[in-house]
Amino acid sequence: MLLLLSLTGCVMRGCTSSKPPVHLNPNMDWQPKVQAQEASDFFYDGSGMRQPIPGTVALDDIIEETPADTGKDAAGAFVASSPVPVDDALLARGNERYTIYCAPCHTASGNGQGILYQRGKVPTADLASDKVRTMPDGQIFDVITNGSGLMPGYRWPVGAHDRWAIVAHVRELQAKRPVEPAAAAAATAATPPAGAAQ
Repeated sequence: MLLLLSLTGCVMRGCTSSKPPVHLNPNMDWQPKVQAQEASDFFYDGSGMRQPIPGTVALDDIIEETPADTGKDAAGAFVASSPVPVDDALLARGNERYTIYCAPCHTASGNGQGILYQRGKVPTADLASDKVRTMPDGQIFDVITNGSGLMPGYRWPVGAHDRWAIVAHVRELQAKRPVEPAAAAAATAATPPAGAAQ
């Protein structure tokens, strides 16, 4: 009997039928959902699709990007100085955002000896180092935006204006810390004496 049933299955497998197939669980074939552009009696306007919330911007929409958004000029080079005017309010905001997002790793003074270094000896940038001091403001903004090395990017949690505020605060921290002796010597060697031919 079992042999006959198995042979019947082999014979019937490639045959067509005018009857619809048996669906033991039709939930995946006929899902209760609203298709795009489908009408709906549920909503007052008769449309199943909802309008976007006012002010919504799709991620793939083309947005005009300015130096204040990217830290770069039209040629793609980092801007030398912040396009956002630096005032007391911006510095206060930068201090607040820096304390939240940057100080745990870079410390309040920016020396890079934060929790990652203390507990795991993870090298963290000293914000008063030659490398960071000589960076254009746009490059510091870009590092905050996209991250660098083990540092994550803060594009989404920190808005562009707040990132410029952090850049202003970093420059303020650098002004409070003396220039390293090697950096001072290099700067002196690079500066020509007064009256020298240019």
